[in-house]
This record gives sequence, structure tokens and C-alpha cells, in this order.
Amino acid sequence: MRFALDEEQVALQRAARRLLERWSPSAAARDAMETERGYDDALWQRLAADLGVSALLVPEALGGLGLGPTALAPVMEEMGRALACAPLLSTVALGTNALLLGASAEQQARWLPGLASGERTATVAFDPLGDARRSEVRAVRDGGSWRLDGVVTQVLDGHTASLVVVAAEVAAEDALALFLVPGDAPGLARTALPTMDRTRRLARLELHGVSVPPADRLDGPLPGAAALRAVLDRARVALASEQVGLAERCLDMSVEHARTRVQFGRPIGSFQAIKHRCADMLVDVESARAASWYAAWAAEHAPDELATAAAMAKAWCSEACFRAAAECIQIHGGIGFTWEHDAHLAFKRARASLALFGAPANHRETIAHELGL
Repeated sequence: MRFALDEEQVALQRAARRLLERWSPSAAARDAMETERGYDDALWQRLAADLGVSALLVPEALGGLGLGPTALAPVMEEMGRALACAPLLSTVALGTNALLLGASAEQQARWLPGLASGERTATVAFDPLGDARRSEVRAVRDGGSWRLDGVVTQVLDGHTASLVVVAAEVAAEDALALFLVPGDAPGLARTALPTMDRTRRLARLELHGVSVPPADRLDGPLPGAAALRAVLDRARVALASEQVGLAERCLDMSVEHARTRVQFGRPIGSFQAIKHRCADMLVDVESARAASWYAAWAAEHAPDELATAAAMAKAWCSEACFRAAAECIQIHGGIGFTWEHDAHLAFKRARASLALFGAPANHRETIAHELGL
């Protein structure tokens, strides 16, 4: 079996790289991360209009491209490589997947066209450790509607999302359910949080008596907890692809510096210690890419394998990316620790992504369980 990009996916990846090199160079990303939103809406609209990234997973009948996770993977690699500030992971990997997997046809028709066009953004509010079995939000019947109360911390792009899919525990049913909550819903308070990785924003969401009509409880083929688990698996696959792109960026920066930085009358890349570090980084990048591509293939073609494939990809790609970012700083020496250097940004993104959607240790437990241990 051969896991590789087809011609269409290669063309999409090249187009994404060209667009991001032009519109999201390092200086632009730094400017965007200082804004209140945390990203440049003009870049997001270009990604949506010129590349259709927001429409990749949406069915053609609802204004999308009708593609799948294997098409999203190369785009996520380029987003990671560019350290781009945009709500792609939250809107597509989380929000769009939540509607595709857990919503009814009517609910999809109401929300997916706006997400496909890039006019709207979305996210999912769930336990910050990635636990799809519980929630700090409670849902109770209040007349003919649902009333949501509780707090969710560390919601990806939660301060700007047009739509928040909230995971809440329904005590009367002893089950988890998903509810559609517009970003401007009365009773919903959203606060942007200070983050280690300033290229990716998180928010604290407080729900105080948020009223949700019955039609806005997700009512698709998968029940709440099952839908959330499936969404998180697909989000892990997307994040793993992003981590591959970031790791490759760290490798490229390290090789370029090793070729041009001269010490003791010769490029530092001529020293064995530097050569071997770069070689190890290449092994990490290529093995991580293999894991992420397999997971993307499983998400699209082998759903029974997805949970294990996503756990393997997230665990390996997270640590490979972090090692690459750490080595990049070491190879650059003192300059790599400075805020002005991109190695610093890459390291913070890599470190923060370790825990996003579950830490590697959690995913190793999943893999061990599959092995019967």
C-alpha cells in the first residue's frame, strides 16, 4: 500500500505554499498575532476564496468541494510550515467535522454553506484535556428549550468563532450532547486567554443560562459522545499534519543556518555533531509525515482504524515536531532564543501543540489498550 499525495493534492499544497509565502510571511504572522482577533481576516478570506480551504470537507451540494481529510493534510502541512495565524484548525477540523458527523441534514444546510465560504468560523467547546466523556457544562430542560450553564477553558479560537459547538452533560439522560450556540448568544461570555503560543488563540467560555432551542441540539447519525470522539480523532490528524509542516520548517531553517554560519573558519554544517542533528531531524520529519498521511487515509477510507491511527500520529508527530524545534534552537545558538527569530516562534508552537487534543502519553495509553495491555 502506498500513501502519497496525488496530483491534485500536490497542486493544492503548492498553491497553499505560494499563497502563504506571499500573504503570510514571518512579519505578517507577527503582526496578526498581536491583534485582538489573533489572525488576519484578509488572509483567512484569501485562503477561503482563492484555495477553498474552508470548503474542503463540505459536500458540493452545500457549497463545498466535497473532498476529505487526505486533501486537508497537505494544506495543514503548509499552515504549520508558515506558522500562519488563521482559524483553519478550529473551523474545519473541529467545527465543520462536528456538523458533518453529528448534525442533521437541516442543521448542516443551515450552517455549512457559511463555513464553506469563509463568511463564518466555528469551533468546538469541550474538555480541555480532550476527554470526550465529560463536560463542565450542564444542559437542562427549561420550558421548550435547553438551558446551558458552565465554563469551558482553552477553547480554540473561542473568542471569535461565529458558531460554538458546545459539549454538555444532560443529567436527565446521563449522556453527553452537542449544542449549536452562536457566538453572540445572550448569556455567553468569551474571554481571550494569554497563551504560550501567541500564533494560536485560546479562550475561556462562560455560559450563564444560555437558551438553546431544541432544533439546535445536534441530531445526526452519531450521538453526542461518539460524535465528539470522532471529531477529536479527525482534529488530531489535522494537527499532526500541521506539526509535520512545522518540523520541516525547523529542519530547513537549521540546514540553511548550518550552511552559512561559519565558526573556526568553516561552516558549522561541516561538523559531525551538527550533521547528525540535522540527519536525525530529517528522520523525524519523514517518519512523522508517514504517520500523519496514514492517519489521514484512515480518516477517509478506514474509519475502524482511525482511533488508533490518530493516536499514533498525534503522539509521534507531537514529539517529532518538538524535537525538531528544540534542535533548531540549539543549532542556531543564542540567536535562536531571541523573540525576534522564527525559531523562537516555532518552539512555542511546537510546545503548545504537544498538549492540544491530548498529550502524547494519553495517546500511548490508547494504543496500549488496543494492544490489550
